[in-house]
Amino acid sequence: MSELPLLEGVLKYIKENNISFCMPGHKNGRGFYNTSIGREFISNILKFDITEVDGVDNLHNQKSIILDASKRLSKLYGSKKSYFLVNGSTSGNMIMLFSSFNEGDKILVERNCHSSILNGIIMRKLIPIYLENIISEKINAPICVNLEHFLQALKRNKNIKGIVVTYPNYYGICSNLKFIIKEAKKLNIKVLVDCAHGAHFGVNKNLPESAVTLGADMVVTSSHKTLPSLTQTAYLHVNNEKYIDKVDFYYNAFLSTSPSYIALCSMDYARFYLEEYGSSDYEKLIEIAEFYRDKINSIRGLQVIGRKDIIQFNSKERKAVPSVADIDLTRYTINLEPGYSGNLLLNYLRKLNIQCEMSDNSNLVLILSPFNEKEEFERLYTVLKNCDLERIKCKKTNRIKYGIPQSKMIPFQVIDVEKEMVDLNDSCGKISGASVIPYPPGVPVLSIGELIDKNVIQVIKYYIKNSMDLIGVKDNKIKVVK
Repeated sequence: MSELPLLEGVLKYIKENNISFCMPGHKNGRGFYNTSIGREFISNILKFDITEVDGVDNLHNQKSIILDASKRLSKLYGSKKSYFLVNGSTSGNMIMLFSSFNEGDKILVERNCHSSILNGIIMRKLIPIYLENIISEKINAPICVNLEHFLQALKRNKNIKGIVVTYPNYYGICSNLKFIIKEAKKLNIKVLVDCAHGAHFGVNKNLPESAVTLGADMVVTSSHKTLPSLTQTAYLHVNNEKYIDKVDFYYNAFLSTSPSYIALCSMDYARFYLEEYGSSDYEKLIEIAEFYRDKINSIRGLQVIGRKDIIQFNSKERKAVPSVADIDLTRYTINLEPGYSGNLLLNYLRKLNIQCEMSDNSNLVLILSPFNEKEEFERLYTVLKNCDLERIKCKKTNRIKYGIPQSKMIPFQVIDVEKEMVDLNDSCGKISGASVIPYPPGVPVLSIGELIDKNVIQVIKYYIKNSMDLIGVKDNKIKVVK
């Protein structure tokens, strides 16, 4: 056994995966090395590991340099007030939920939400009413909020205090947030947006609109996912001034009192980069991404989802209001023809030192940033072109029948009741004692307090069969209420 298993394991990973189409957005440090101030930051990075001493301000009592940096961040995104988060988007989601709602409040929640939203709902003792997602037959995954179900939920449920939307999802697809905000505002309902994967939105005309400028009350964005910022860094943006006092309180409650100045400075740098270079650099990125999108699409069995697919989807739906607003062109969702596996393709690329973000049985997801070089795109294309499709062949499987299981207990009520582990095959008809979450993307297929039915069991087995990392299931056993 190694004396330094963690350190040596990470060093091994770095040596074996030299092309990164995954988080973080700085792409092996290149996002810092491309400017003089970024290089100075990297060369002195350990010296930046300081604490709150005279001259460097205090995150929880901002008076000078952190306050100035926060104001610049707010000005860039167009918010009433913006915050640096050193505990990731998870802390931002908690802050949004706690500062917007009180115990017992009913809220609408997009089912395709991150586990941190569910944890916040439990901790705040909220009553979630889940919104259906439209499932794309093509990519075999949820792609957007079902707007009809959203409008029905507004009519059926009285005293709704707010709605939580994910924008974009892990596949880079954006629900029609503009319509959702407009309808919610008619009823004075708060709109909170988990925009973790959209910190770069709005910086260029060819990117989806920013959730902040669309008018959401609060928005969380993960700077580390797509920008030159260190892992665990994120921003919180508040559009409604009347919530700022409560946000300030919960911000201090949920964030470490010993914040990393390395993380803080990297977030300030990411803001500076977006402000100075974002528009032009993302223009170049989109241009090269579109060029190689077309090249990859010429390969048999593969297709990178693009705006044409979104237009086609909306046309097929024939709805007066389109369900999908846009797609992030700086993300590749490579969709495979039935009979080929995204999971096997991911493993194939890893063996050739190309690291991607995530896969499922039908797709492979790659996160691009301005710091991916043309040679990396060419290498990706060449490897995909030369891939023997027999390597990634799999048995054709039935499409996943996603659904929202029946809620039997309010999530927070489950925490204190007695639970037990049972075999998955014996769990039908029981109440879930824990959420089941494939990771990535961190979106639950079963939430705590919900009834385990045959369809849920089939979905869980689907993930197990396809070797997905599944939180909440161990040795084919699942936790249930006793």
